[in-house]
Amino acid sequence: MAKKKLNIGLMGCGFMGRTHSNAYNKVNKFFDLEYEPVLKAACARPEDESKLIPFAENWGWQSTETDWRKMVERDDIDVIDIVAPNNTHHDIAIAAAKNGKIVLSEKPLAMNTAEAVEMAEAVEKAGVANMVWFNYRRVPAITLAKQMIDEGRLGRIFHYRAKYLQDWTISANVPQGGQTLWRLDAAVAGSGVTGDLLAHSIDTAVWLIGGMDSVTAMTETFIKERELQDQPGVRKPVLIDDACAFLARFKNGALATFESTRYARGRKNQNCFEINGEKGSIFFDLEDAHQLQYYNHEDDAHTVGWRTILVTDSSHPYMKQWWVPGCVIGYEHTFINALADFLKGLETGKPIVPTFRDGIETQAICDAVLKSAKTGVWEKVEG
Repeated sequence: MAKKKLNIGLMGCGFMGRTHSNAYNKVNKFFDLEYEPVLKAACARPEDESKLIPFAENWGWQSTETDWRKMVERDDIDVIDIVAPNNTHHDIAIAAAKNGKIVLSEKPLAMNTAEAVEMAEAVEKAGVANMVWFNYRRVPAITLAKQMIDEGRLGRIFHYRAKYLQDWTISANVPQGGQTLWRLDAAVAGSGVTGDLLAHSIDTAVWLIGGMDSVTAMTETFIKERELQDQPGVRKPVLIDDACAFLARFKNGALATFESTRYARGRKNQNCFEINGEKGSIFFDLEDAHQLQYYNHEDDAHTVGWRTILVTDSSHPYMKQWWVPGCVIGYEHTFINALADFLKGLETGKPIVPTFRDGIETQAICDAVLKSAKTGVWEKVEG
């Protein structure tokens, strides 16, 4: 049976643009879906056109735009996928929704909770499907952890501890802003590691064990001033957070610690968490993404201990779509898994989480964390 064509308009052509383009190209090769994405148009700023053209040619985009407003008004586009910097998400998403487009957005959803609420209200008012690309939910080992928690294998949850560590901004010679380093510019990114890295950790935690009640946090900016990437010789204060650590109380009574930094020498992308419950514990580390560590206190006394689950069997989430047992998948496959879930949701009419409405919760927690870092007190998670 012929598949339904779904014309995609991609907003952005950077690193995330590559991961999404790859997903659109590959998803129907591995998943049996009613919808087939068509790479209709890619968009970037006029000053990035020299980068946009080869990007589009390489990934198979049929056309290009340098004005996002024209993109959201095109009749031949069904989906607007936002992979542009954070400060563009709000306006593009709302305009796209008003034009009846399905809207997908990279994380963090917005610059703050108020923007996230407006975006969620816009897509809901327009009645269009929507999703936030929190791709780590689609790591098979993390999805398996969710399944095991829902099955009651950990029992009552007592503790959640998470770390997201990188090291790429340690040098004082790294500039800020511009095309590639906008994550260091607060006006574009909104925040530093809180919105960029901890948003992932927070979304994962809320998905796995539930909402947060309150937080208390501290942040630090280690290098106070950096040169501007697009204005050599001009230095300005750095206003994003280089590191963040916070405590949290979940609504279910569990306690949590979260830590994130870009100053952990030797850590390139360590995203890990451990969950301790009355019956057992789970540990995951993205740098060993195909493994889930599990401790079952109900095992026989002479065999009890941490075990390693190699998450590659067909009985594990998503893996029956991929290779034979023992053959692992990688980072890029998480986007393909997420896209497959979204397309299946269009087919069945069931919203695929996280929706923009779900994204508000993560945004509200990030805002509470940043507020607490300034006030020095516990802050309730609002919204």
